Amino acid sequence: MAFDRLDGFDRRQFLRAAGGLAAVTALPGALAACGSSSKGSSGGTPTLRLVGVADQQKPLDELTKLYPQAKFTASYAPTDQVQTAVRTQLGAGNAPDLHVVYPGNGSAMSMAQIAQAGLLADLSSEQWTQLIPANFKPAFQLQGKTYIYSAGSSVIGAIYNKKVFQQAGVQPPKTWSELLDVCAKIKKAGKVPIALGAQTPWVTQLITYALVPSTVYAKNPQFDTQMQAGSASFAQSGWRDAMNMYLELQKRGFFNDNPNGTTFEQQTSMVATGKAAMAIQVSAVLPDYRKAAASADDLGMFPFPGAETAADVWIPAGVVVGLGVSARSKNLDAAKAFIEFLGKQENIDRWAASVACIPLKRSASSKIDPVLESFLPLIEGNKAVPFMDQAWPNSEVQPTHFAVVQELLAGKTTVDKGLAKMDEIYRKK
Repeated sequence: MAFDRLDGFDRRQFLRAAGGLAAVTALPGALAACGSSSKGSSGGTPTLRLVGVADQQKPLDELTKLYPQAKFTASYAPTDQVQTAVRTQLGAGNAPDLHVVYPGNGSAMSMAQIAQAGLLADLSSEQWTQLIPANFKPAFQLQGKTYIYSAGSSVIGAIYNKKVFQQAGVQPPKTWSELLDVCAKIKKAGKVPIALGAQTPWVTQLITYALVPSTVYAKNPQFDTQMQAGSASFAQSGWRDAMNMYLELQKRGFFNDNPNGTTFEQQTSMVATGKAAMAIQVSAVLPDYRKAAASADDLGMFPFPGAETAADVWIPAGVVVGLGVSARSKNLDAAKAFIEFLGKQENIDRWAASVACIPLKRSASSKIDPVLESFLPLIEGNKAVPFMDQAWPNSEVQPTHFAVVQELLAGKTTVDKGLAKMDEIYRKK
């Protein structure tokens, strides 16, 4: 069955936005059990151990309660702990039955990295996998086999406090120059223009990711292919412009003091409580921001403009973090059956609504969070590109990017040196 249309959207345009951002959110505590849980199984009902990251807790709490065929012990950990602890458990053979997996390639817990090590169960026989469009397949599949479930796609943009914008007399900007002007007016009004929680490593990448679609892919859509062929580089591309724009925001005093000493949680609180005007974030964390705000209606989201003309602004959009089944699970059939349950349309819709993402497949009853409306014209207009790390050839480029940004913010390196380091790691065999 072909899937060339997406309930009014052109799939070939919209679903270019397949990506694998290995970054969502963090929660204090290391793999502490929470959510649906059981100390054991009874009457033949299996107990499945599940480990996820914080932004998966809300949908999984709801969906595990709706699934009577199994009991669950569920744990949620910060991204960096998942990247190490669960990866180690996978290799040691004592992994959870179900666990977080990041789409595509580019991190230690990404689909491609784990699947090629033989540590993920093949989900290809499940009916929902037939819904995956061609442009999403690199995020879901390795060598034609599906190894990850994800409910849909999210975007990166500016989550902003409407009251702070109103008090400063500004509107969401549509160009880079307008953004600088908006930030200057917000700063003059006594607020932090952009909250940056760069102490949390994955947060460091988001401003770069928000800018690079406009500075790189809008001008050269073949950049990833050229990188893989060795005919392009980070250092000699629009990545250099994006990094310099990142630093310009810092030099103009548009970030909070000491971004490298500020966490994701602190960043969230600053925007939600009106101490800061905005933060560049992935839409999947909107529930965290709404929870911290006095009212969810206080918050909006807009595309972060990385170009001098609105027509040249492109955005990043990618498949949201998902779940996989351990190939060594002692409850393999039961774990795969739960993934099949998640693949039902009503459950795709439940998960997507919970994390403010666009469902993998839409039905007449599917809903898209209103804050994403300003992103849809760019997606429909073929101006959305995958999260950058999905196309990277190894799991070391992303943490190198994290470190480079932190060093740039601390004044310990230069853009040229930082991008040269990323190129070196990209080419590493």
